[in-house]
Amino acid sequence: MSLQLRNLAKRYGTTAVFSHVTLDVEPGEFVAIIGESGVGKSTLLNCMAGLDTWDEGTVLLNGQDLGAMTDDERALLRRRHVGFVFQAFHVLPHLDVAQNVALPLLLLGAPDDARVQSLLEAVGLSGMGGRLPQQLSGGQLQRVAIARALVHRPSLLLADEPTGNLDPTTAAKVMDALIAQTREHGASLVLVTHSEAAAARADRRLHLSADGILP
Repeated sequence: MSLQLRNLAKRYGTTAVFSHVTLDVEPGEFVAIIGESGVGKSTLLNCMAGLDTWDEGTVLLNGQDLGAMTDDERALLRRRHVGFVFQAFHVLPHLDVAQNVALPLLLLGAPDDARVQSLLEAVGLSGMGGRLPQQLSGGQLQRVAIARALVHRPSLLLADEPTGNLDPTTAAKVMDALIAQTREHGASLVLVTHSEAAAARADRRLHLSADGILP
C-alpha cells in the first residue's frame, strides 16, 4: 500500500506541532522517522492512519483521501489494511496470547487459528498461545503485539517506539522479528523511534522537525 503525505500541518491552538510534511512511502518500503521529543512524531503517525486530525494538507492511502472519508470509512480501512505496534504493547490482560493475536481477525469476522499459530511461531512464541500477558516478559509482549499487528496481513504497518521500553539486546531481537515479518508479508513499515540502532536498519531514515521532514 502506498502512503502519500502532502504539505501536512498540525497545530494545537496557535502552536504549530509540525508543518510542510511531504512524504511518499512505497509498497514494501521501511521508513524510519526520528526527531526531538515533542516534535510530533507520534501525532504524525496517527495522522497517517486517520486516527488524528490535521489542519492542512492531505493524507492518501492507496490513493484514497483520508480527510474526505467518514470516521466509519477510515475505521474500516484501518481494520483491513493497517497494523499498529506501540511502545506500551496495548495487550489485553484478560485475554491469553493467542486471543490477543487473533483480535484483528475477529474484528474482520474471519477467525483463523492456523494463521495465529503460524505468526506466534514466526515471532518466537511457539507454544505460548495459552499464556496470559502477565506471564510474559516485555520482549515477549512486544512480539505478541507484532504478531497481532500482522495477523490480518495489513499492507501498512505503523510502529511507534516499539523498542522504547526494552533493553538493547531484547530491542534488537524485537526489531529482527518486526523487520522479518514485514518483509515476508510485503508490508510497508513506518517506524517512529529515538533509537539510532533501529533507525539505521531502515531503507530510509528521515528527520522530523517543526518545519517538515528532512533526510
